[in-house]
Amino acid sequence: MLTYNPQNERIKRAYFTYLAEAKGFSEATLDGVAKALNRFETYTRFRDFKAFHIEQAKGFKAYLADQTSLRTSERLSKATLYATLNALKRFFIWLAGQPGYKSRISYADAEYFNLSAKDTRIAKAHREARVPTLEQIRHVIRTMPAGSEIERRDRALIAFTILTGVRDGAMASLKLKHVDIEEGQVDQDARDVNTKFSKTFVTWFFPVGDDIRQVVVDWVNYLRQEKLWGLDDPLFPATKVAVGDSRHFEVSGLGSTGAARARSGPSSRTLSRRPACPTSIRTASERPLRYSEDNYVSRRRSTRRGLKISAMRTCLLRFAAMVMLADTGKLKSFVH
Repeated sequence: MLTYNPQNERIKRAYFTYLAEAKGFSEATLDGVAKALNRFETYTRFRDFKAFHIEQAKGFKAYLADQTSLRTSERLSKATLYATLNALKRFFIWLAGQPGYKSRISYADAEYFNLSAKDTRIAKAHREARVPTLEQIRHVIRTMPAGSEIERRDRALIAFTILTGVRDGAMASLKLKHVDIEEGQVDQDARDVNTKFSKTFVTWFFPVGDDIRQVVVDWVNYLRQEKLWGLDDPLFPATKVAVGDSRHFEVSGLGSTGAARARSGPSSRTLSRRPACPTSIRTASERPLRYSEDNYVSRRRSTRRGLKISAMRTCLLRFAAMVMLADTGKLKSFVH
């Protein structure tokens, strides 16, 4: 069964480059577009985009309305339908102006991806999200263990979330210098903090109770006074993992400087570098990579940058094997 189309992969790569470089869209936005395109290609069994017909758009809307969510096992929401069809509409509008597609796709064809007016109103309606109450959050903080520094970090993270309302992406990149305990504020500087739309602003502590505030104060004082960390060290460092006495990876405390970057994942520049591993990994430029919809993000990134996706995993497996064989005398034969 065909799981990709080389011609489609090439034009999609050009479209992703256009969105990133010309429109300035973020990686998260590109991932959403990639998922929408993958859903449409799955429906058409990966037919060439040059063979597009308005009947495909009409049939895909009915097909998408019958799909269920993997997370909730329920029908896809109207908001998901709206976002998916809008992404496809914008793609085919762009595609209609590309060489080789102009004579096959018209700009009006993309209008068939429009959701009905009724469903569009439902999808765009604003609804209040259900959130836990303050007393429920306070109960969680009180019952969380705080015996180790990792448990103290986790409890402080929950308390800091309700105290400041900071987004999770921004919280993972915060440093000690961004928190002013005396003034009760958080300086979300976009130069260092991963804020939404890269905006810089100040967040003030909410009046949620002295007990919640004290958890955060104790954590900041612990990092500054007991661990003697500097202002450029992370506020919520990553968990440090090392090879233990059992020759297995084990938790060994908190990470140090730069752990916040590790929590948010490697940068695109780091991922694009060639990994120092003696393993031959074929890239997307040599052959199309085949992935299902569940890991569409990896597929998009591989087709856009030709990343060596499994190289790091191979390095770790080889390293673990070398460690286990070090005392058995088989290391020499394994390496050769």
